[in-house]
Parts: sequence; structure tokens; C-alpha cells
Amino acid sequence: MAKALIIGAGGVAQVAAHKCVENKRVFTELCIASRTRSRCDELKHKLDGRGVPISTAQVNADNVSELVALIHKEKPDIVMNLALPYQDLTIMDACLETGVDYLDTANYEPEDTAKFEYKWQWAYQDRFRERGLTAILGSGFDPGVTGVFSAYALKHEFDEIHEIDILDCNGGDHGYPFATNFNPEINIREVTANGRYYEDGQFIETPPMAISSRYDFEGVGVRDMYLLYHEELESLAKHIPGVRRIRFFMTFGESYLTHLRCLQNVGMTSIEPILYQGIEIIPLQFLKAVLPDPASLGPRTKGKTNIGCIFTGKKDGVDKVWRLYNISDHEEAYREVGSQAVSYTTGVPAMIGASMVLTGAWKKPGVWNVEQLDPDPFMDALNRFGLPWIVDDNPAPVL
Repeated sequence: MAKALIIGAGGVAQVAAHKCVENKRVFTELCIASRTRSRCDELKHKLDGRGVPISTAQVNADNVSELVALIHKEKPDIVMNLALPYQDLTIMDACLETGVDYLDTANYEPEDTAKFEYKWQWAYQDRFRERGLTAILGSGFDPGVTGVFSAYALKHEFDEIHEIDILDCNGGDHGYPFATNFNPEINIREVTANGRYYEDGQFIETPPMAISSRYDFEGVGVRDMYLLYHEELESLAKHIPGVRRIRFFMTFGESYLTHLRCLQNVGMTSIEPILYQGIEIIPLQFLKAVLPDPASLGPRTKGKTNIGCIFTGKKDGVDKVWRLYNISDHEEAYREVGSQAVSYTTGVPAMIGASMVLTGAWKKPGVWNVEQLDPDPFMDALNRFGLPWIVDDNPAPVL
């Protein structure tokens, strides 16, 4: 039916490619491209013989002209941006120039500033609409599934949603003293940034990790979780009518936090360039180079993730609290696609979002966050492709 160009060859791209091949009714051809072609070739080798032709390419996703040349050569129907969020705008520019639909899993952020905003990508709305092209922003899990959950709750379970708490728990153990389950540079920038939450029409900023709570997560157990700023707060505050408060919490183990504090104290999490033996380096990028590659954690990681949303609001004039969540098992994910569950929970929704565009369910000219689109076909696909959702009609509140 359609050809997808996947840009990126890390853990999330590996999952998305596996799932595209599984969904061969929609994805009849793939091209996998990244800066390091050998990684694309390794992934192609794993997937060859499953009924979907796969090609590979080398591309610098910071270079619009290289991207344009690749898109012209491969002629995809959609570009799935599973590279770094620094490259969102160059890839969107290339899609506009070549007339191809676009999808990503994380919002753009400047490489030299840890600032997470949608304004740069929302500014493309008119250009994509005028070209008749669709751009889907944030089709991972959070952002992504959490936005679809919110749209589904508003469509089917609530007349008014007043509060949303997004809870992201990774109960996995990879055995390393310190490692990150997704790109270390992005992960550490998120965690060390000031916290923010939305309340009564404004964003309230807090020091990093200043607000915490404990929660009992099914399949994982009781974990400490910390309030962070996450990009979907901005889009949900804009697109869920009448919402009064939105918060995002993520769990961290004490070993992770202790190592992170030490790294911060000695300047290793800085994104300010320094001179080392006459060479300019960025400490966080050097740290990323010495930490374990998240894609290598799959065979080591045991345990489960539990990610979802608690909604508070009204239905038929009655107060209501309702929760939607998913539990994923690291070892099961690795057996299926060769990646741990953090990559799995991002890569599966990326494939689903792309399939929504290719089948027409989400084909709508312009730039869209997932909560602006019909959640029902996406929710059905979650159950079919490995991320079944669970309903809790009487969830414990976040204290």
C-alpha cells in the first residue's frame, strides 16, 4: 500500500521497523536511513525475508539538501523521524520541499538550549496545510499515547476533564550502576531541567525534582516519582478544553539519582561547550559517548513499565476519576523485537501513527498533535500491535 522512510537506526527505530514489517497490509516497502549506514544494514538483515522489501541509506539529518535528495530517490509516502529532536525542523523542511507527510515522536528543541516547546513546529501549520501535507507531532508514548488516551477519555468517558496526571514508571533493571533507557543526552536534559506543571491557565515552574510522590504501580510495585516538565503538557493544555491542571511524573531509582547528582556537581551534564586540549567539546555529549548505548540494554533489562494517565472530571454532572494505562515487559519486548520496553513503547505508537496517516484515518493537511485527531482507530491498533490498554475505574490519587 505505502512506503515509509525511517530516519534513525536506534532502539526506537528498530522497534518501529519491526512493527512496520508486521503491519505489511499498510507498509509494503521500507527505507531505513541514518548517519551510520552500517546500523541500518544490521536492522535490514534482521528483517529481510519477512515479505517487505527494505533498502538502506546514509544521510545527515541536519542537512536539508541531503534529506531532499534521499526523499527524491526513495519516493516514500511518509517520513518517520525517529532521529534526534534537534533534527525535527530540517526533516520537516525536507518534507515540505518534496511533498511528503511527516511524523515524529518528540518535539523540536535547540541543541544549544534545553528548551522544550512546540512553537517552532506549530509555526509550520500554514505551510503544511497549503501543501496538502500532514505532520503528526509526538506519536510515541509520552508524548503520543498519553495524548490519545486524553482524547479518548474526553470522547467516551467525560463531559469535562479538569485534571490530568501522567505517570511514567519504568520498573526495569539493566544491572548497570548508571545508564539511561533512551538517548542519554535527551534523557539527562529532561531530568535536569526545571520542573513545570500547568494549573489555572498558567505554567508554574519548580526546581528540578523538587516535587515527588509515591505510587503503587501494578506489575512494578511502590516507586518514588518526581514531577518533571514534559512536552505534552503544553499541547494538552491547549487542546483539551476546560482542563485546569496537568502534571507529569516519572519514577527514578535512588542509584540513578545519586549518580546524576554527582555528574551534575562535576559539570558533566552541562551543554555549554568547553575547551579540552584545544578541542571544543560539550560535556553532556562526551558523557553520552561513554555511557551504555540504550539500544544495548535489551538483553540485560528485566522488569516492567507502567505508563498512563489519571483523569479527574465530570460525566453526566457526577464527579469521576478514571485511569488508562499500559504495562509492558522488558524481556517480552526483547524477545519480540530485540529492544527493551522503553524503546518498544515509543516505537509501536510511531508505527501506528504513521499507519493512521497512510490509511487516511489521520490524513489531514496541517500540523497536528495526536490529541487533536480521532483516538478510536489508534486505540484499537494499540491492542493489536502489542500495547494493550487497561482501565482502572477506581484509581488511587496522586498524593
